[in-house]
Amino acid sequence: MLNRLQFQSVIVKGSFELITAKSPIWLRAVQIGLGLLILFLSIVVLINPIIGAVSVIFFLAFLLLFAGIEKVISGLFIPGKSKFASIGLGIIVIIVSLIALAYPVDASIFVVLLLGIALFVDGISRIVHGVRDKHGAKWSKSFMIGTGVLSIILAIIVIAIPAIGLIFAGILIGIALLVTSLQILSAGITGQQPRQQQGGRGIDDLDKN
Repeated sequence: MLNRLQFQSVIVKGSFELITAKSPIWLRAVQIGLGLLILFLSIVVLINPIIGAVSVIFFLAFLLLFAGIEKVISGLFIPGKSKFASIGLGIIVIIVSLIALAYPVDASIFVVLLLGIALFVDGISRIVHGVRDKHGAKWSKSFMIGTGVLSIILAIIVIAIPAIGLIFAGILIGIALLVTSLQILSAGITGQQPRQQQGGRGIDDLDKN
């Protein structure tokens, strides 16, 4: 029945029907609770961005640890010489993940340095591309060279002072968490759950179901 699903509106567009339904109360409670938790975490990360960056590295190290263990276990059942490659790779991944777990701050700085080097190389490639581009518009070439120079400057700053890179990464993580928390809270408070159904059925057809 239509009232059982608590339909609020039915909007027909072409061959699709957009049905807005109320989410169950328990789901809304979970969404609000999860949204508040993520909101709290985003505030903590924005206050201290380095915590956010280090936490991401810590989480990735855990994922690497489980991936390495899986690689070793699966390698035990692989026939032939490839089993040793799988086990060896798994052991290396486990060692790297354990080092990252033991020294998360140092691991975070190392990752930031790698990103700084990548940004530096990208800046050089942009400048070279802008200089060698003979057919592009003048403003396009200038923009390419300008972004390349900016990338190199940022890369040098990040490589010279990795803490700045950690802070910047932490701020981005905090903003992403903040946006996610607001979306979840909005879904939990409003209780709206959009659905799409194919076909040209109307409200009367929905009532019959």
